[in-house]
Amino acid sequence: MSNEIDRRKFMRSSAAAGAGLMLANNALGQTGGKKDDINVALLGAGAQGQVLMNAILKLGKNSGIKFRAVCDIWEKGNQRRVARTLNAYKRYGHKGTAYVDYKEMLEKETDLDAVLVATPDFWHAEHAIACLKKGLHVYCEKEMSNNLDDAKKMVLAARQAEKLLQIGHQRRSNPRYIYCYEKIIKEANLLNRVTNISGQWHRSRAACEDLGWPKGTDIPAATLEKFGFKDMPQFRNWRWYKGLGGGPIVDLGSHQIDVYSWFLDNALPTSVMASGGVDYWKEHEWYDNAIAIFEFATKQGTVRATYETLTTNSSNGYYELFMGDQGTLLISEASGRGDLYRENWVEESEWDPWIQKGMINLVEARPAAKEAAEDEEAVDVRESPKPALYGMPITMKVPFHQPHLVNFFESVRGNQKLNCPGEIGYETAVMVLKVNEAIAAGKKIDLKPEDFHV
Repeated sequence: MSNEIDRRKFMRSSAAAGAGLMLANNALGQTGGKKDDINVALLGAGAQGQVLMNAILKLGKNSGIKFRAVCDIWEKGNQRRVARTLNAYKRYGHKGTAYVDYKEMLEKETDLDAVLVATPDFWHAEHAIACLKKGLHVYCEKEMSNNLDDAKKMVLAARQAEKLLQIGHQRRSNPRYIYCYEKIIKEANLLNRVTNISGQWHRSRAACEDLGWPKGTDIPAATLEKFGFKDMPQFRNWRWYKGLGGGPIVDLGSHQIDVYSWFLDNALPTSVMASGGVDYWKEHEWYDNAIAIFEFATKQGTVRATYETLTTNSSNGYYELFMGDQGTLLISEASGRGDLYRENWVEESEWDPWIQKGMINLVEARPAAKEAAEDEEAVDVRESPKPALYGMPITMKVPFHQPHLVNFFESVRGNQKLNCPGEIGYETAVMVLKVNEAIAAGKKIDLKPEDFHV
């Protein structure tokens, strides 16, 4: 297999996106027969692993996806909970054979086809590579790794094994995001030239407090040490520790910064500068806030993009905002927001054809000429009139991760191509890990095309 893979060939068409949504809504495996069954193991049964498990279980009994095992070092916590859940679904072909050591699981579970890796970031490379070498397909949660060398090894291992490696940037399979990229940005070109992007993920103080654990469920000290943890507080809050996680900019920002590149037609940044620090959560090691500025070189010119993550206030939640000289797109995964704004100098008639095609719908028109003139007299001359607001007729009523998992399983079956293969995941890893590097260095870091190649 060639070591040079064209990243754009992995981007699927609208037809494939529609097929993935249909499968997510109606359940997989409609062709029937055991040949369509995929036996999977869950490696890492924490909060994220349970999200993946539940999204798969909601596909229904005819999905063809069969859990065979779960591996997690917290026997009295996550492992027990997930094992019980899977065993409760035995009538659908699932079972929750439990393991502490992933090596034992890979040795004993000889009928696996794929593994879902949802362990702490610092384990991703070792776990994914071991599974790939066993001849298994891998769905790995982001971030790929805490360091780029290990992330690169994951991509190379997948190529050598000729197995699939999907990275968990689930927005890549979200039908609303696909619609925005393929229809609003590419086909209709309603934003025209994108000049600026901004985004944020703000979490409240209460949502960022350290996690505890029930009395009597402690992991033995020897087990913690064997698997890279100093104690239970570190195990439960690994995202805040250097060498284990990457801090909020990696844990949260990775999803959204990935969309920046995607919606810019897969452009990559040429530089990044950032500011952040341990300003509030003094007992933590990673920055509790970060602000980054990227420069992207596109065919139409430079695009400057800002991103902020905050762990002390939830104001305005999280979203991505793409600003063009003719329109603006505001989209968020969680809230279901998908708003379009037409700049006032752009005539309504220019957007009307897309309304007639059913691609967008007018929610709030701008004031009529007379009313607009009166409004403008009442405001400061430096203010711009309120733009017209449009909506989009596309929704997603399934769990956030479900379409991305469907895309992975259908790719295993040979029916689709991965929406976020290791090569794409690696590029995003470069972008977010360089933010932490820029904060530490206190200076602008230049990025070259070769920095993103594997």
